[in-house]
Amino acid sequence: QVHVGESGGGLVQVGGSLRLSCAASGSIFSINYMAWYRQAPGKQRELVAGITTDGTSANYADFVKGRFTISRGNAKNTVYLQMNSLKPEDTAVYYCNAVELGRLYWGQGTQVTVSS
Repeated sequence: QVHVGESGGGLVQVGGSLRLSCAASGSIFSINYMAWYRQAPGKQRELVAGITTDGTSANYADFVKGRFTISRGNAKNTVYLQMNSLKPEDTAVYYCNAVELGRLYWGQGTQVTVSS
């Protein structure tokens, strides 16, 4: 069993920055991929960025390229999402997930609100 927890959300003005953190605990040995998703009110959950836990490969949604950066921490089970140049349309609940042997584990989410 894997447990995932996020932190770092909050209220920020347009053009500001936030850094989200995600940590997985429990049976983390076989986690090979972690990602950030987001879900705005009335919209489907969408992938923001993902990274392999060895840090060799990352992928981004087009709408965040050049603004957001995903990285892994020194511990294999931690990932960060640095969000710069935030826009009102980035407002959403941001979820972290971890993939372990084909199974997906989700965190509870952290709210990011960008005010204009």
